[in-house]
Amino acid sequence: MSSPNEHGIAKIMLEAEVATFRPDEPFRYTSGILSPIYLDNRVLISYPEHRRAISIALEELARKTFPKIDVLAGTATAGIPWAAWVAQKMNLPMVYVRDKAKRHGQKNQVEGVLPPNSRTLVVEDLISTGQSALGTVQAIRRAGSEPLGVVAIYSYGMASAAKGFREAGVPLATLTDFEVLTEEAGQRGQLTAESKKRVLEWAKDPAGWGKKMGLES
Repeated sequence: MSSPNEHGIAKIMLEAEVATFRPDEPFRYTSGILSPIYLDNRVLISYPEHRRAISIALEELARKTFPKIDVLAGTATAGIPWAAWVAQKMNLPMVYVRDKAKRHGQKNQVEGVLPPNSRTLVVEDLISTGQSALGTVQAIRRAGSEPLGVVAIYSYGMASAAKGFREAGVPLATLTDFEVLTEEAGQRGQLTAESKKRVLEWAKDPAGWGKKMGLES
């Protein structure tokens, strides 16, 4: 099986129905902002052919972008299965990182064996604000290891996320992104030309999009 390109990954996501577009009746995220798209990449793990193709693509992206990796780290919880599949393919150790340390037992935040100074690549399913992945990066640093960067299936392309990764000093590499997914949805007839335009406007200013579209005061 060959590795799909960014449009191929977007097609896989749409075939698995992980994305729901509602530019006229948008979703409200927990952050409070309105969004014309809701995406649940966790659906992908239920489709063997899709997860195999994406695992291959993640492995190739990891090898190409970060040639010297000692450990893969999955973000809890959505990044764990992808980190496991890629670690198996690459024959590398794997850990996963909780959003916060446990309150009992050994009070671990990093689960598994993470040797000191090990070059660690974080695996995430999607990047929105980037806070989950960046929290994992910080936990890896606190544990005494070196975070090489982050690989993920998808990014919303938010400016705040790009800023966060720059400030953290870690690169981000993704298989596909919001713009490509929206373009593919238009090609598949899931969005009209006008709806696609409204959706694409969201990435430019997620916080102000609802007001600009006349959906909130």
